[in-house]
Amino acid sequence: MITVKFPDGATREYALGTTGTTVVESISKSLAKKTVAMHVNGVLSDLSDVLPDGAEIAFVLRDDEAALELIRHDAAHVLAEAVQELWPSTQVTIGPVIENGFFYDFARDEPFSEEDLKTIEKKMSEIIQRGAAFTKEIWSRDEAKKVFAAKGEDYKVELIDAIPADQDLKIYKQGQWFDLCRGPHMRSTKDVGQAFKLTKVAGAYWRGDSNNAVLSRIYGTAWASKQQLDDYLTMLEEAEKRDHRRIGQEMDLYHFQSEAQGSVFWHPKGFVLYNQMEEYIRRRLNTAGYKEIKTPQLLDNKLWEKSGHWGKFRENMFVVPDETPSTEEGKPVLSGNASLMALKPMNCPAHVQVFNQGIKSYRDLPLRLAEFGCCHRNEAHGALHGLMRVRQMTQDDAHIFCREDQIQSETEAFCALLDSVYEDLGFTEVKILLATRPETRAGEDAVWDLAEKGLGDALRATGRDFEIAEGEGAFYGPKLEFHLKDAIGRSWQCGTLQLDFVLPERLDASYIAEDSSRQRPVMLHRAILGSLERFIGILIENHAGRMPLWLAPVQVVVATIVSEADPYAQNLVAELRAAGIRAEIDLRNEKINYKVREHSVGKVPVMYVVGKREAEEGAVSVRRLGSDGQKVMPFAEAMNELVSESLPPDLA
Repeated sequence: MITVKFPDGATREYALGTTGTTVVESISKSLAKKTVAMHVNGVLSDLSDVLPDGAEIAFVLRDDEAALELIRHDAAHVLAEAVQELWPSTQVTIGPVIENGFFYDFARDEPFSEEDLKTIEKKMSEIIQRGAAFTKEIWSRDEAKKVFAAKGEDYKVELIDAIPADQDLKIYKQGQWFDLCRGPHMRSTKDVGQAFKLTKVAGAYWRGDSNNAVLSRIYGTAWASKQQLDDYLTMLEEAEKRDHRRIGQEMDLYHFQSEAQGSVFWHPKGFVLYNQMEEYIRRRLNTAGYKEIKTPQLLDNKLWEKSGHWGKFRENMFVVPDETPSTEEGKPVLSGNASLMALKPMNCPAHVQVFNQGIKSYRDLPLRLAEFGCCHRNEAHGALHGLMRVRQMTQDDAHIFCREDQIQSETEAFCALLDSVYEDLGFTEVKILLATRPETRAGEDAVWDLAEKGLGDALRATGRDFEIAEGEGAFYGPKLEFHLKDAIGRSWQCGTLQLDFVLPERLDASYIAEDSSRQRPVMLHRAILGSLERFIGILIENHAGRMPLWLAPVQVVVATIVSEADPYAQNLVAELRAAGIRAEIDLRNEKINYKVREHSVGKVPVMYVVGKREAEEGAVSVRRLGSDGQKVMPFAEAMNELVSESLPPDLA
């Protein structure tokens, strides 16, 4: 007999060899109908797995959040079976679950097209309706390689060779079709349901290596219910309308070009928006007691080696020699004593250098050093995505050097500042994750124990709810991640607070304690926006380009109906600019409806339309973006209203 323990603490005895299916059916037939998998000792497992003695078991219902990944995983297998039924010569490679969906990569002579997706979806629906059970078998490596090689599945043979020898080689079958897979799966293809959709096709290199063959990738999404699917597709449609790349072009904010991959060319209007954000954050930091500094772009690799970043991030750093090399057959040759310099991918080692200048006392702490630090990271070309993923970025970075007894108060102060900034910028829903030690890390476990407890205790003291993100911490310390939700429900990880005992030790930072001993400071790495470029992209999409008045690159356009009103319009613009309003004038010989449409596309929040009558009466006809109506009012009153509305939230 074996003993099984349930989440409520109750235990039951079952015969040796009992599976999860047997257990759930013994409890309730209705529960068994809803159950698709189980957790055994905290590990997600097939319901058909045999239970060990003393197993702690928790069932996963199809409507549970934990089942969503299984639905998508199984949908990927159904996709692969559908493709091979339709095009038998196609090779299947890998098909993982990703955020909000799944994909599968296929090797075939002719890539898939968007037109193929409907045909594949229909076949998937048929396979789901068949309801073939997922069954697991353990094969020997030789047997598996022989079977897949006979089927012409060369990629599967390569995958088998890559599986560590101490791991079981699992084959999952669904009817006659089978695949190499770690699992787990639900009971049958019918558990996938019909709330799925294939979304796009793309090319992808095998194993992400540009030296390998190009495969044909099919993306899809799957949900527990049709309503969830419809909501997601509506969100995607809305997200496409809000794409910051399209809106940025319409508003003439910035551009990218191939000669500077991943770096932004800010146009005048875009740079106004950029500067408004930087000035706002600078004021908030000044008020919160931060001291702004500026550190070099290029630092010797010896410093990066000492800090540990060279070993961790070397492949993502832009590296240059520190002297002009000689040339040999047109190729640069470094002299024997040439050292390497690297464009900084982050600011923290440089900030420690500033801290280390002069003797610091415990009375000097906390010392909050802030920098709008320009950083460079050698992101892969395929990963670049407008403002959201760039190679050159400016971070609203800061590092707080403090004593251990100040961790809690500094965490509380940072969280309060972050909440206030996000609220000013229109984000009120923020989720917090505590990311713990990664597998590859610097520092002893005892130091990590101290850091994780210190950050967790400090966050609990603020009264905020948070979740644990196991293994997602920085290589030198645990971190808090702040995920904000935008207007259409998407989550963005922006702010971070990282607790670090390691870097001060590595870079020999110290202060004189009250007892005159030499102590290491604790280092809090923190950012609110993350990078200005990415956050501006998020703001553009959150507001669909209709920026709050204080951030709008052009706050008002004065447009004339007739040329007789030109002198009046010019006087109005001069007064508006003198009052600090970003005003432009439109005197073109075009119909006023044309002007209104054009400035609406440019997302100008306010228009003052003036004609002969307005000029005579000292008035303006006020049009607001997104409103069909207009309001005629005295110019002085309209300007005072605009000046008041245009104040940044921290100055209002």
